[in-house]
Formats: sequence, C-alpha cells, structure tokens
Amino acid sequence: MAEAGSINLTNQFLIAMPGMADDSFSGAVVYLCEHNERGALGLVINRPIDITLANLFEKVELSLEREDLIGLPVYYGGPVHTERGFVLHDRVSDDGASFSSTLTVPDGLEMTTSRDVLEALAGGAGPRRVLITLGYSGWGAGQLEDELARNGWLTVAADPGVIFDTPVEDRYRRALALLGIDPGMLSQEAGHA
Repeated sequence: MAEAGSINLTNQFLIAMPGMADDSFSGAVVYLCEHNERGALGLVINRPIDITLANLFEKVELSLEREDLIGLPVYYGGPVHTERGFVLHDRVSDDGASFSSTLTVPDGLEMTTSRDVLEALAGGAGPRRVLITLGYSGWGAGQLEDELARNGWLTVAADPGVIFDTPVEDRYRRALALLGIDPGMLSQEAGHA
C-alpha cells in the first residue's frame, strides 16, 4: 500500500458522499486541478449560480460574441476567492494559443485565471469547451487525505464528458456511474467491516 503522502488525485473527480457535513460540498463533484504534498486545488463542476457568461463578460467590460457560450451559467467553484474567476477548459496548446496564467493538468484539462482567456473567448476564439467558476476549492497539506480517510469523498478518474457534455443535474449521477455506483446505493452512514 502507498504511503498517505504519496497519493496524487490530480485529474480526478472528488464525489461528495451523502451526509457531507460541509454545505459547500454537499452533493458536489469537484475536478481536481492539482494535488501534491502542499495540498489540493479543484473546481466544483455541478453548482451553477445565477450569473450567465453574458452577465459575467458585461461585468468585466467585454462583449461575448460566441452564441454557444452566452446563456451558459457561471459556477460556484468553491469557497476560496469567490470574487475571482477560474476557467476550466480543453487544452489549447495544439492551436498555438497560450494564456498568461494557465495550470496544465497532467493528462487532463487546463485551468486559466488570467483575463486573456476571457478576451480570446469574447473575440470568438479561445478554448472550444469551457466551464467558468467564481471561487475554487482548496485543501491544505494532508487535509484532503484526512477527509478521504473519514469517508467524505469517493474518487474516480475524471471524464471531460461529465464536465462539458452532461446536463448539470446529471453530473453527480454520471460521476458515480464511472465507479459503477448508483446514488441510491450510498448510505449517509460511514462504516467499517
């Protein structure tokens, strides 16, 4: 068995177990952008808020021209820095585009926090598929491992189709299905055999 410190859940979904005590994460699916010895950073992918991308772009004084994005919701990414935007998107390096502040998730997606990605999207360019959040989810060193040991989360390799191609109300169920689990099979009680 691997040592607790060697676990790496980057490019995985965290799926909140029923009975999650923290309301910020009850019923949440989190895409983990980074997980290492210093902690973890992720974005909740199934909590839309009452702001559309068109509204968000207006607030940052950009005109969004991409019809496919105008009506999409902004998401609650987590309880940390809820005033800041985070753009989870397909990799764009294949077309030569790059942004000034992008975290490339190994074997996964990219997360950009700089305004230049919004400017590219406003101009009709940029990544094809995006999920934009306000705020992110963060854990200090050892904190996520402790929550996992207390049966707070299930983990599974992330599937971008759940993020970009699945209706928001089905994302929790689809993430569980990646593990072969139906939501009705889960109990709120943690137990040990």
